[in-house]
Amino acid sequence: MTKKALIIGGGIAGPVTAMALRRAGIDSEVFEAYDRGAEGVGAFLTLAVNGLEALRLLDLHDLVCGLGMDTPVMEIRNARGRLLATTSQPSRTLRRADLYRALRDEAVRRGVRIHHGKRLVDASVTSGGVRAVFADGGEAAGDLLVGADGLRSRTRALIDPGAPRARYVGLLNTGGYAKGVRPPGRPGVCYFIFGRRCFFGYMIHPDGQVWWFANPPSRREPTSEELAAITPERWRARLMDLFEGDAGPMREIIAATPHILPGWNTYDFPRVPKWFTGRMVLVGDAAHATSPSSGQGASMAIEDAVVLGKCLRDVPDVAGAFAAFERLRRERVERVVAQGKRNGDGKAPGAGGAFVRDLILPVIMRQVEKRNALAWMHDYRLTWDDRVAV
Repeated sequence: MTKKALIIGGGIAGPVTAMALRRAGIDSEVFEAYDRGAEGVGAFLTLAVNGLEALRLLDLHDLVCGLGMDTPVMEIRNARGRLLATTSQPSRTLRRADLYRALRDEAVRRGVRIHHGKRLVDASVTSGGVRAVFADGGEAAGDLLVGADGLRSRTRALIDPGAPRARYVGLLNTGGYAKGVRPPGRPGVCYFIFGRRCFFGYMIHPDGQVWWFANPPSRREPTSEELAAITPERWRARLMDLFEGDAGPMREIIAATPHILPGWNTYDFPRVPKWFTGRMVLVGDAAHATSPSSGQGASMAIEDAVVLGKCLRDVPDVAGAFAAFERLRRERVERVVAQGKRNGDGKAPGAGGAFVRDLILPVIMRQVEKRNALAWMHDYRLTWDDRVAV
């Protein structure tokens, strides 16, 4: 008899997990809390080569590689315009909404049912599986439940009521898409600038549009209400002030941006103690949110989907499959989270820290490039056909 999975969360991790489970012979339904899709929502993200190769195992690589732009090179400068490092980072940068739409549409095409307006409030293990209860009064039953519901996962709280909160890492995010401006550079390069008071990154799309983001530091964690109250024009004024006197095209790009995106906080999870219980398991940010500074958040979720599919295919009982999944994934993802935290800490080090950073970063990056020190992250490859040991 075919198993059925209830997947909570319809962002990126949810549809990919549904397609991975379908390939493993497990039917899925996806339940999204919001009453509509994420078209037009959010900024952009990077898919590292390891995430792209994981998509290939699910026949999704070509679908995604028609979106966004290749960004295989990273160039880093300081506030005086000094080049600190140039390094390779095989990846593709794409709008989050485009990725979401492509994955959702393909999941539906493959027979996955996606329900909107289904916010999980409770779930319980039954004699033969699991039952989910939603805020609208609806219920759903399945053999297992996968929490792909992100940073503020309700599934995580149900699995472990004492689970820790996400860690605020002291950085805010905003960004946008600039038009009619020609900053120095070429398509295919991620340009990162350590401003004196704020970190900035930009990419030049082949069509000439400039995609950019900024990470204003904030020791205090703003509330969602406080962030929502900052208008695009207030963001513009604040950013123009933060980059005053810094070398680089930041102010020119910001001025040429019709609409600056609403701001959001940066979080990660150093460690989530419990990934599963009985018939429920976590994937993606619900289990191991990593700072955007790692460039690996979406890729880790895609890898999770593939590994979970294999575990449920090869391990006879659900709890055993979940245990195998955690055993295969925890060490890697926690190492990625730690790497992202180190990267993020360098964005707002203070004057003394900036002096030391500018002194040693070129040396470190040359050694990283020479020794391929991040190969453990980018060269990691999954396979579909090898069996998972029980």
